[in-house]
Amino acid sequence: MTVDWWTLGFQAVNVLVLVWLLGHFFWKPVSAMIEQRRVAAGQTLADAEAQRALAAAALADIARTRAGFVEERNTLLADAHAAAELAHTARIEAAMQQATDIEARAHEAAAKEKAAAESAWRGSASALAIDIASRLCAPLAGPALQAAFLVRLLDKLRALSEAERHGIAAAGVALDVVSAAPLAAEDADRARQQIAEALGAAPQFVFAVEPALVAGLELRGPHLLVSNSWRADLQHIRSELAHDIVA
Repeated sequence: MTVDWWTLGFQAVNVLVLVWLLGHFFWKPVSAMIEQRRVAAGQTLADAEAQRALAAAALADIARTRAGFVEERNTLLADAHAAAELAHTARIEAAMQQATDIEARAHEAAAKEKAAAESAWRGSASALAIDIASRLCAPLAGPALQAAFLVRLLDKLRALSEAERHGIAAAGVALDVVSAAPLAAEDADRARQQIAEALGAAPQFVFAVEPALVAGLELRGPHLLVSNSWRADLQHIRSELAHDIVA
């Protein structure tokens, strides 16, 4: 077999030229294009990573915001519950206080009504007792009792100062000697004489009768009233009973 070196050489040169042409006109643009695509892909990946990071940060912010909303909601609910509990407690306390006040006022009103009823009953009882005593004492009035009342009257007159006695028995003054029943002439004379002696003067005396005295002997003048009767004593007792009832 014979080798054609010229043909082999031309083929080798053709291969070398083809390789050079491919490397110069094909591989370099393709490599540059591939590098550009690689760089663009890397930039896209970097942008995507940045967007993913931003999205993650946004999701984290949203999660924190939602957590804040939940916490705020729980706080609002807790505050509302506490306010409701306080309002409920306040209403219960107000109702209890109102009930206590109503009960206290009821007790006070009942106590006042009871006191008023007792006072009215005691007043009626005392008035009845005084009336009964007055009726029972009336038949006892007689000369001996009249003499006793005269002694009491004289003692009251002697207890006055000398100036008071002279003022009572001044000239031209008429004194009323009032009795529950008419005095006998001798009893009237005795009373006139003894009263004049007690006053240290002899004024004019006018004898009068007032059955409402029940029993007793009173001396009355323009500026004088010596109460000396069972009526006066019973009225004094009644006043004391009324004072005790009020107290």
